Amino acid sequence: MGILGGTRPGDAATLAETRELFRTGQYAQCAELSGQEIEKGSFSQEWRFLKLESEMALGRYADAAVTLTEAKKITSSNMKLMWLERDVRRFNGESAKADEVLADIGARVERSSGTYRDLDTMIVIGKFFLEIGADPKQIRVDVYKQLQKRAPSFVGSYLASAELALSKNDYALAAEDYQKALQVDEDNPEVMYGLARAFESSDSEKAEKYLKQALEINPNHVPSLLLVAENHLLAESYDQTEEVLQQILKVNPHEPRAWAMRAVLAHLANDQDQETFSRAQALKYWTDNPEVDFLIGKYLAQKYRFAEAAEAQRRALAFDSDYLPAKMELSNDLLRLGDEETGWRLAAEVFDRDNYNVVAHNLATLHEHMQKFRTLQSDGFVVRMDAEEAEIYGPRVLALLREAKQVLCEKYDVELNETIAVEIFPKQQDFAIRTFGLPGGAGFLGVCFGNVITMNSPASRGANPSNWEAVLWHEFCHVVTLTKTRNKMPRWLSEGISVYEEGLKNPAWGQSISPAYRQMILGDDLTPVSELSSAFRRPPSSKHLLFAYYESAVVVEFLVEQFGVEALQAILVDLGKGLQINDALARHAAPLDGLDAAFEKYIRARATSFAPEASFAVEELPPFTNSAEWKVWIEQHPNNFLALQQYAMALLREEEWQAAQEPVDKLLQFAPDYAGEGNALRMKAKIHQAQGETEAETEVLEHLADLSSDVLDVYRRLAELHTDQENWQAVVVDAKRILAVNPLTPEPHQLLAQAGERLEDREVAIEGLQTLTRMDPYDPADVHYRVALLLQQTGKLDEARRHVLLALEEAPRYRDAHKLLLSLTQPSDAPLTSDSPAATNPVPEKPAAENAGQDRASSEETKTDDSPSDTPTTDDTPSADGSPDSSASASPSLPDDPE
Repeated sequence: MGILGGTRPGDAATLAETRELFRTGQYAQCAELSGQEIEKGSFSQEWRFLKLESEMALGRYADAAVTLTEAKKITSSNMKLMWLERDVRRFNGESAKADEVLADIGARVERSSGTYRDLDTMIVIGKFFLEIGADPKQIRVDVYKQLQKRAPSFVGSYLASAELALSKNDYALAAEDYQKALQVDEDNPEVMYGLARAFESSDSEKAEKYLKQALEINPNHVPSLLLVAENHLLAESYDQTEEVLQQILKVNPHEPRAWAMRAVLAHLANDQDQETFSRAQALKYWTDNPEVDFLIGKYLAQKYRFAEAAEAQRRALAFDSDYLPAKMELSNDLLRLGDEETGWRLAAEVFDRDNYNVVAHNLATLHEHMQKFRTLQSDGFVVRMDAEEAEIYGPRVLALLREAKQVLCEKYDVELNETIAVEIFPKQQDFAIRTFGLPGGAGFLGVCFGNVITMNSPASRGANPSNWEAVLWHEFCHVVTLTKTRNKMPRWLSEGISVYEEGLKNPAWGQSISPAYRQMILGDDLTPVSELSSAFRRPPSSKHLLFAYYESAVVVEFLVEQFGVEALQAILVDLGKGLQINDALARHAAPLDGLDAAFEKYIRARATSFAPEASFAVEELPPFTNSAEWKVWIEQHPNNFLALQQYAMALLREEEWQAAQEPVDKLLQFAPDYAGEGNALRMKAKIHQAQGETEAETEVLEHLADLSSDVLDVYRRLAELHTDQENWQAVVVDAKRILAVNPLTPEPHQLLAQAGERLEDREVAIEGLQTLTRMDPYDPADVHYRVALLLQQTGKLDEARRHVLLALEEAPRYRDAHKLLLSLTQPSDAPLTSDSPAATNPVPEKPAAENAGQDRASSEETKTDDSPSDTPTTDDTPSADGSPDSSASASPSLPDDPE
């Protein structure tokens, strides 16, 4: 007999009405009406389920225990009732009895295998097996999917399957099952809430739409309200968070998840008494509920309070050592704190127990990849990166970190007492997994957790290069400010200072005003300083997120300019003491109302000063594609900046170089230093190049390069021009600009080698040549010979011998290399002959590569298969890859948010 088997036909409408009360969140009325039907003598368990679930939703745990006792008098073997009993026991302080119920379910399943066929019971059986550690994928396929086939209109099987996927961070699969549930039950708040969760990380607009629909159906749906409160918490809208929590507590005054979030609010406000009280309230009824501290830790980790978060997860595991969500979060917290040994071990433990946990699986796979990384150490830094990349630009990473440490720690009066770990990933997916646990995050270049920085290497950027030096400087600035504030700072200020410091280090770094930003500032996209953290939470587009970074940096500039760097320092100190950001701003800058107004005036003035004589009207722009149409239109709108851009680009496409001069020059007159999308500097350079005006082209490109951080094509063209002009100092600058974007190609190292040799700057030449030896050069013998020659001249004889031996290994009959080896093996007091390489100019009149090639060609003509190798052997011969073993073995990785 089914659940409704004892219901009289006349009662069906009443039961349907009561179910509707529960669905729409009218829990008190649902409990009352269900109680009345039970008192009338109805034997249907459906009334008891409705009453029981309504009382639990209202926090009437003692009443629910009474209802449970009465329900068991009707039947004590109903699986759905037994599953509900677990929670009833837990929230009445009877965790031991709850465990007994689970054991009883297991015994009944074992004794009655195959006899349970009703749908609700099969759902419970699936959840039971998940609880005891069965393979989640098997449960999904063998239980929930089979139920979907058996009863396509039963929403419970779709919900169970989706919730399982969601709990394992498999959002795509969860969304798929929730969409199927939506087709079956389009007005179910549980379905809408699940879809909001499933799309939260990938499509914030869609997630918000589903969340709104869930609350329209059921304004008292606690899971949905908790998600709203969590979004406010992440956006640092703490007053709004509290308002939603009050709404939840009106539904259930004892809701542990709401009290857990209140504990986090108190922690962020540095109110220890309220924090302790709120946590106690969360645990008042279910005293060893691991979810409470798990949630506290999860929310604290979202605020970069990783040490406190880890402690909360340890408390959760003290309640239940097998509570895998807490163990997974603790793993992530420890990895972000730099305790990698324990963090990786915990991730492996979770993966061993639960192969379906997507985060655990991803981390386990990543750990294997990272075992092959090279580890570099210097001055309190540990850098882990791909072994080949470490050979090529690892020393530059360490050098930049040392410089950043000296500059920024001194400026912000910070002493770093702990090792700073930097992990650089050649695959964007690996970076995302190390940073977020899941693939994605394509808009992020790097993230700082405090003492741990993760970032993409140039190899991961593909067709979208970025300046890795700027990213690293930005992220290390986070290390400094997070250390100073003990991770107690809002995201907007942290990002704003980092972008601001980028610009101070190099004017080409950071962000600057653009036509798009001008429009956003003067339009409706400007966020008040007092609400700026909200700009980073669910921005409408990637453009809005980048604008949030820009606006935050301008706020920092405004604070320093108006109130002095001392005020900024004092704000950071107060944040470290636990003061809220708006209180700190009011204390050291100005009252919030005045501050918001003053900043708005400041940034609007900046916007209007960008090309002040130009028009930026957008709505009037026609959709022309050819220059003839644009020319007619521009004659009547001569100052429209955006139209002039389109007109100039159309002329360039048509190779009308002379005609393009006029709109390009006008754009330069309007905004001579604009280097963003559609800038006139690039157009002007193209015109000069087409007309063979190399000096003018060089001048324009140099100006553009000074303003841009990642324009590889510009840097390469400048290197070509400067080489032709034999301006070797400029070639060194060009090479270093290329290295800051992509050091993984031979080009910048060849430029350094060539320029260093021509300038007789041995240090620069050696740097370029030594790196080339690790990049499979076209003529390795020549490169090793040139390195050896320069090293000999600097007195580094052991290294010189190693490289000359490598040259001879490639070309055994290379005469100049033999001569150099002979001079390197002579006693130090032996006189130099006129044939000794050390007595010659360090830059041969004829490139060494040509001589080397001639010598090797003649040797190949006379060499036979029986010819013995002429390569000398020595104990100093390097490894097969020709690289010195100078590094330790590898060991085991929102900008921040997009950086």
